Amino acid sequence: MRLFGTNGIREVVGEQFTAEFVTRVADAIGTLLPSGANVVLGWDGRTSSSAFARIAESSLILAGHKVTEVGLLPTPAIQYNVPKLGADLGVVITASHNPPEFNGLKCIASDGLEVARDFEEKIESGVERKAAAPVGFDRVGEVVHDTGGVRRYLDGIRAQVDVSRIARRRFSIVLDCGNGASVPTSPPLVRSLGCRVMTLNAHVDGTFPGHLSEPTQANLIDLQRTVPAAGAELGVAHDGDADRAVFVDATGRYVRGEEMLTLLARDAVERHPGGTIVIPVSASQSVEEAIRPFGGKAVYTRIGSPVVTREMKARNAVFGGEDNGGHIFPSLHYARDGAMTLAAVLDLLARKETDLATLLNELPRYTVVKEKTACPVPLREKVIGRLVEQFSRDSEKVVTIDGIKAYRPGGWLLLRPSGTEPLFRIFAESKDPDRAKALAEEGIAAVHAVLAELGEKS
Repeated sequence: MRLFGTNGIREVVGEQFTAEFVTRVADAIGTLLPSGANVVLGWDGRTSSSAFARIAESSLILAGHKVTEVGLLPTPAIQYNVPKLGADLGVVITASHNPPEFNGLKCIASDGLEVARDFEEKIESGVERKAAAPVGFDRVGEVVHDTGGVRRYLDGIRAQVDVSRIARRRFSIVLDCGNGASVPTSPPLVRSLGCRVMTLNAHVDGTFPGHLSEPTQANLIDLQRTVPAAGAELGVAHDGDADRAVFVDATGRYVRGEEMLTLLARDAVERHPGGTIVIPVSASQSVEEAIRPFGGKAVYTRIGSPVVTREMKARNAVFGGEDNGGHIFPSLHYARDGAMTLAAVLDLLARKETDLATLLNELPRYTVVKEKTACPVPLREKVIGRLVEQFSRDSEKVVTIDGIKAYRPGGWLLLRPSGTEPLFRIFAESKDPDRAKALAEEGIAAVHAVLAELGEKS
């Protein structure tokens, strides 16, 4: 039974994600914890999140555990509070950037990192066998309501940046909270940094009336229009649980995720010469190129923030992240953090005494193409095996950390089976836009050819 994807469980409410299902998951979690464990519980702003949180809470209390409620907060804020509150585990009810009909659950280890895969497997095994460990009336746990989560989290972020220098710049910002969990945290953060801020979608609404929760270019049209119209220096948007930050420059241009990842990686290594950056195998080659002059080293992992954060901790990395706006600043904690990213960008601009567009123009320029093509789940391992054989014969280098990444003349392509859908995701990159497109098409064609071959033999 596989319930956890790359970042927790995410399912449609009323279909797979039901009261019975959440009860079984929480019961399974309860059996894995030491007697009388302290569990921090928080949730996002989806219409069903507080209700599902109460269901999980009840199961944990009836298993004899203490539940410390921190309430509606961004996922990174909950992660930050888990070790601060001395908890044994954190449980977050969230579906991150998924559409409004989804909800989900993720677990946070006592050190604030997302739990390792082996813990998720134990939960899945417990759900499958309907594990539960109810206690007698004299051992029932308790609920404690903690109201200091926002303050602790924002104090932690402010301690990472030069507040006075940022305040002297008097940045003008348009902040799009996306009707999500950043509402109680990001607006007060930027105001406390002396910024003049105009907010969009700054009330919590789990139907996401402003736009869909994922901060893609298509979903941020209003932000792109508002920034230049308001004469603001930049715009920023968060996803539903605010572990991401996506930027718009003063002209209204949507800044691609690989650009921000490269910019922040370069800044981290410039400030820590020779430092290590951890990024997924899908990340742009521009990161390596940008950190090389400062002696930086790039380490690649499988896709997914739990893998990236654990590798960062193991290697004492100075920065890490993904190209979707999820950046990790280990000096604060090992978690993708949208509010910390916003503060770090303001700190960088104030320190360099320049604007976002100027800094981005200094970066290496690559074109990334992302595609997908159907592949039945039962065939994906066979397809990967055939693709490895094929590309190993005529590629400059092949990497099999996650799917297959083949370095070809003028660029690279990555073919990776989705962990949740019956398809392959194809990434391709080159400094030549036409070459990047051609590499993506080559990847799609290769998957189709292998599927046809397998079909002929079946």
